[in-house]
Amino acid sequence: MSLQVAHLTKYYGQQKAVNDISFEINKGEIVGFLGPNGAGKSTTMKIATGYLPPNSGTVFVDGLDVLHHSLKVRKVTGYLPEHNPLYLDMYVHEYLHFVGKVYGISSSRLKSRSSEIIELCGLTREQNKKIEALSKGYRQRVGIAQALIHDPAVLILDEPTSGLDPNQILEIRKLIKDISANKTVIFSTHILQEVQALCDRVIVINMGEIVADDTVDHLMRSQTKSLAIIVEFSGDVNEDVLNQIPGMKKLERITSSSFRLEGHQGIDLRAEVFRCAADHSLSLRGLRQEESSLEEIFRELTVNQTQA
Repeated sequence: MSLQVAHLTKYYGQQKAVNDISFEINKGEIVGFLGPNGAGKSTTMKIATGYLPPNSGTVFVDGLDVLHHSLKVRKVTGYLPEHNPLYLDMYVHEYLHFVGKVYGISSSRLKSRSSEIIELCGLTREQNKKIEALSKGYRQRVGIAQALIHDPAVLILDEPTSGLDPNQILEIRKLIKDISANKTVIFSTHILQEVQALCDRVIVINMGEIVADDTVDHLMRSQTKSLAIIVEFSGDVNEDVLNQIPGMKKLERITSSSFRLEGHQGIDLRAEVFRCAADHSLSLRGLRQEESSLEEIFRELTVNQTQA
């Protein structure tokens, strides 16, 4: 495992920020780390990078214990904090050289490595500019570049697309996808579309505890409380006919010829709809299953925090 978190707990004074959480992430996985503000995401990430000590529990990064091998862990970890700390008065290429030297990259290797990362992160045209002259999107690219300069095995990104416009978000999303082939990537975000577009898995944390750890597809299927389908007919249909379908919980008319049908938990209405259409000589134009959105599932999983 590239990242192992076991029974991790962290207090800030009397407040328990992280409560006995455990998870593992394999090499090559992209995992979205979700949760409301104050749920414990950033705290967990800071502990995993060696920035904060836990009160109890262990974190292993690429087989190294964060508490006992802190410097070695930092050599195999790339980290972009939520508030991207950059030296604004430095030029892009100058800053990446500086970071590379901090990581101990030899002078003979640093020039070529810096050029590789500048090209990978789409900074070629910006490399001779001062960081203070860059847009927020390009500053985020510089932040990711500094996290990659030493070729880490594990990449930890805290809100990498925060505050970016839609075009910049797409660019950063593509960049993360491109660099993830041979790395372990965990990133926190409040943009749930990012998770659907990028992630193999999603971990949801709420009030310091993990409330879900699953693939996006399986999470969306398993958290759907009832099965709903959208049905479209070729012509007008009397609702009384559809109300006779066994197992139906709720019927909503969308148009004169289309309806949303919700079944009781565990009941798939599709076969019954086909049977009803055949019995009443109705012509079906379309039928699809409706799934809960990731936003709805997120609200269901974190409702205790939002109501606290």
